[in-house]
Amino acid sequence: MSEQTMRGMRLGSQSLENETNVNFAERSKHTFICGNNHVTEIVFAADAELPETWQCRQCSHQAALVTDGKHIDIAINHDRPGRSHWEMLLERRTKEELEEILQERIAYVRARRATGKAEL
Repeated sequence: MSEQTMRGMRLGSQSLENETNVNFAERSKHTFICGNNHVTEIVFAADAELPETWQCRQCSHQAALVTDGKHIDIAINHDRPGRSHWEMLLERRTKEELEEILQERIAYVRARRATGKAEL
């Protein structure tokens, strides 16, 4: 009876390909240390341009790249004020542009309501 049963595998959990005759790209491991002295090791391609900072995996602060056993201390700024939606909007548009867009939308809504096709 066991010769007739079909053996299966979990879908998507295992690959049927093997690693024979595969040439992997050269890699190098680099260390980043944040202001809280958390160490983050990241593997990059050997020919990749390395960033000076990387986000710490433990505390989400910026971590500095360690080169030749030396790293730069990055000060942690906890009092960074958040920007509101209005402040971010003003970075992209002027108040005159926003006023023009508002008037266009008001005219559009009034025209839709006058024809009886109010938006849902």
